[in-house]
Amino acid sequence: MHLEKVSNLVGGEYLAKPVIYGLNQVLIYEGTILRKEYIERLINLGIDEVYIIDDLSIQDESEIINDEVKKDCTIKVKKLLDSHIYKDNDKLSEIKETTTRIINEILEKKEVVEKIYDIRERSADLCDHCINVSTLSILTAVKMNLPENLIYDIGVGSILHDLGLKYISVPYNNISLDELTPERAFEYKKHTVYGFSSVEKESWMTSTAKKILLFHHERINGSGFPLKLRTIAIENRIVAVCDAFDELICGIGCKQVKVQEAIEYIRVNKETKFDSKVVDIFLDFVATYPIGTHVLTNEGDTAIVIEQNEHFSDRPKIRLIKNKDNQIYNDNKTIDLLEVHHVFIEKVLD
Repeated sequence: MHLEKVSNLVGGEYLAKPVIYGLNQVLIYEGTILRKEYIERLINLGIDEVYIIDDLSIQDESEIINDEVKKDCTIKVKKLLDSHIYKDNDKLSEIKETTTRIINEILEKKEVVEKIYDIRERSADLCDHCINVSTLSILTAVKMNLPENLIYDIGVGSILHDLGLKYISVPYNNISLDELTPERAFEYKKHTVYGFSSVEKESWMTSTAKKILLFHHERINGSGFPLKLRTIAIENRIVAVCDAFDELICGIGCKQVKVQEAIEYIRVNKETKFDSKVVDIFLDFVATYPIGTHVLTNEGDTAIVIEQNEHFSDRPKIRLIKNKDNQIYNDNKTIDLLEVHHVFIEKVLD
């Protein structure tokens, strides 16, 4: 462990001690892998130094779209969502450019389609949620070899899928619908109708894209809303999976859970709530254990995930930190779980 100037950090370093800000507020917890956006935040807050674990730097570059494109798209979507007035859509068509940028970013780079991605828990921000659901939905559609015009419609519909949340009065951040009164739960569910009716007369959007706003909470067993449909178009089945996953990890319309719990929820509801083929493709590129995750193996070793194995999202490469007797490994010992079959991850450590 050593003290490092924040200005020297490049991203991928492993935090040895929590970052404390203000009156004993924990800003970033011990064991967190420092991403570039975290470093920028530290600099903006005037935090000059942090403690880093020696020889545990990890280069985490597994982003579906690059930081510059994501930042620009986020700014535009946030501006549109913040300024949008119900059924007053003069500027809403600007979303076309944002969607096209995300699609092109995915289609133009073959390696984007082939990688496994580290999707992480984060705070409940509607704009980030819309961007992430759109990105995940587009990538799923591309991997399913759907026509480009349908991929575009999926991009437009998914980036606006929760527009209706702006027009409900009930709280929805990190709250389970089961905790709401029946009246409030019903009001929350109306966001699908509000969103659809807000864009229903938009000539620049196709009917396919508009219906994503209405049907993204439908489930193939008829347990969804607002219409409890059982026959659902492929675009809505795709967005349903991506939206349900991202809702869980950021806590929009539900209690926030860890990535592994969200993945398990999607997996166990395959063929009941969610389309089997969509789930298989989605889970193939979402890492069960994101890079930097602190884990415990079945042999009692504490380790950190350092690399993903393509098509085996639950069998990453890990670096051992200490054994079951709390003795530190000083030789940077790594294990590829794809090759060492008798070792597996037993649980994620907080």
